[in-house]
Amino acid sequence: MMPLFIKLILAHLIGDFAFQPKKWVEHKNKNTFKSKYLYFHVAVHAIALMLVLEFNTDYWLAFVIIIPSHFLIDLGKLMLQNKKNQRWIFALDQFLHVSVIALIVEWYRPYLTRILNLDATQLLLFISCLIGVTSMTAITMRVIISKWNIESYNNSKDSLKNAGTMIGVLERLFVFFFVVNGIWSGVGFLLAAKSIFRFGDLSKAKDRKLTEYVLIGTLISFGMAILIGIIYLQLIQYI
Repeated sequence: MMPLFIKLILAHLIGDFAFQPKKWVEHKNKNTFKSKYLYFHVAVHAIALMLVLEFNTDYWLAFVIIIPSHFLIDLGKLMLQNKKNQRWIFALDQFLHVSVIALIVEWYRPYLTRILNLDATQLLLFISCLIGVTSMTAITMRVIISKWNIESYNNSKDSLKNAGTMIGVLERLFVFFFVVNGIWSGVGFLLAAKSIFRFGDLSKAKDRKLTEYVLIGTLISFGMAILIGIIYLQLIQYI
């Protein structure tokens, strides 16, 4: 299953990213189905697909389904996207492309039935830990730090909207990944990197309260991610 999936994903990456110049993207966005580069783009995908499949005629169905569906998905993206929904449309576009690839792989190398027959407890535990690392920890931090006036330490005019929340979620996911895989040096590196980036801001602010606030938030964030990672490792042994 995996070799075929990897080949199809490779062809997708070649066509959608490696061999799609910015000029093509801009022209497609402006002219949609009238853009010649839309058809060039689909042709590149067709060539990449033939190459990675080594012109094996046994996979004719993959070619027949992936190429037309890619054209239709891309055309739909061009017709629907605007500046406001561009990120979501891009995500949906990639999701649909990968879904088509997954269905093709399922046709040739059935794997969904094997996944469904597996014990779901391990997967449910992993999902629970991800929710704990992201949403639960964010709410817990908010409750703990609510005793201080956050607004007085936060100048939203000098930062990107929701950037702090996104950074917190990403750092906890990285910490969780490092702990689960036993890469404790990665946790130290991430903490050191964040400290270096924050040091400049805190030294300029010369505000002890701000320093303490950031330090408390960082320690809670890292601590919760490490704790959930350790809990996952302990529980997984009994499943």
